[in-house]
Amino acid sequence: MAEARIYIVSDSLGETAERVAHGAAIQFEGSIKIERVPYVTNQDGIDRLLARVVPGASVIVYTMVRPELRQYLAETASARGILHVDVMGPLLEALESLMHVAPRLIPGLSHRLDQEYFARVEAMEFAVKYDDGKDPKGILEADVVLLGVSRTSKTPLSLYLANHRLKVANVPLVPEIPVPSEVFRQGRLKAVGLTIDPELLVSIRQQRLKSLGLGASAQYATMERIMVELDYAWDVFNRLKCPVIDVSNHAVEETAARVLELRNKEVTAQ
Repeated sequence: MAEARIYIVSDSLGETAERVAHGAAIQFEGSIKIERVPYVTNQDGIDRLLARVVPGASVIVYTMVRPELRQYLAETASARGILHVDVMGPLLEALESLMHVAPRLIPGLSHRLDQEYFARVEAMEFAVKYDDGKDPKGILEADVVLLGVSRTSKTPLSLYLANHRLKVANVPLVPEIPVPSEVFRQGRLKAVGLTIDPELLVSIRQQRLKSLGLGASAQYATMERIMVELDYAWDVFNRLKCPVIDVSNHAVEETAARVLELRNKEVTAQ
């Protein structure tokens, strides 16, 4: 045969069947062309495809979740003498028998999962790139802007929220360092303040200093310094009129749930 052709037919993108077809085709010498025909969702689409398939020179490889379409394609292709291979159907039927539950039969679910995965990766990279006020440009693109003094869980909270596909920038509040102007312009509606009990913060900072091999009596961990920082933080929060979450004795998951709740309210209100 001078040339064979594989038609990849799917009610979604058809990437799964195409990978299978390429894996099989590479085992043969000669010319095998592969053509993908995505989003075939009804019998008319199947008929249009079969009208241009040459029997004896082609094979149809298909992944369709709806059993009635799989059956129609199989019966119609057989009637025309066209070779056809069902990639998805037998496995769906086997799993249904094994699990004793019907499949969801929603086309494109694997692609949606891929999109969710890449969205999480993108959000994670965003959180790292714009951690600790590294670049105020992140405020423009962020879904959420976290503000708080040192050791209020800004970084772990940013990374946790990234798993929910939120792009989070965080900005440390230090009295001697001006808050980026972007926070008061583009970041005002995205801002969430983080505060904490002063005595708890003293303890946390002292432990941090010890872990770094430094003296626990450094100004960074004194009550006087912490009160100055927290007062400054509240001044910023009041200027922004942003919601404030007390992270004292709360796990990151609990704080994240509160941020997500605030975010959902904001989206709903828009």
